[in-house]
Amino acid sequence: MITWRRLGEPDFPRLAEWLSQPHVARWWNHETSPEAVARDFGPATRGEDASEDLFVLLDGRPLGLVQRCRLADFPDYEAELAAEVDVPDGAMSIDYLIGDPRLVGRGHGVRLIQAIVGATWTDHPEATAIIVPVHTANRPSWRVLEKAGLRRVAEASLEPDNPIDDRSHYVYRIDRPGDLTAGGLTPER
Repeated sequence: MITWRRLGEPDFPRLAEWLSQPHVARWWNHETSPEAVARDFGPATRGEDASEDLFVLLDGRPLGLVQRCRLADFPDYEAELAAEVDVPDGAMSIDYLIGDPRLVGRGHGVRLIQAIVGATWTDHPEATAIIVPVHTANRPSWRVLEKAGLRRVAEASLEPDNPIDDRSHYVYRIDRPGDLTAGGLTPER
């Protein structure tokens, strides 16, 4: 079962370990010293940053991280995206990683994305869509989004996370289900 909780400072050593893994470091491009992890993730952990950093567990064991945010809380990022694709009011975005390389390629990413998307509609009733840009060269990441039900809506020129990359991105999107019967759910009567 996939569950999550807010990232806490005691999770920082594990997060640093994950960020240093080659399959993560290539795309996240973060410093991994204790000071850098505290600098980059501490504000969200303390509620000083609008993003949600979620520590993800698989059957109670650490699996990865999801960052979830309202695009309106990051106006520069929202403007960059809006110059390339339609960004409706209430749109959100996610970023994600599976930390342990032994857990990559086993379907956990698809289940994780599906679970986070479903929870987003409940956790954020004002959310209208989830928009996720992914570098075109990061095939595993965009394939996970496709398998999880997001659709590619554009190719875009966006600032890369890693300066070694060009600006070429695919943009994926999923919209809030339009009624209670979406996804096989039926309203209680």
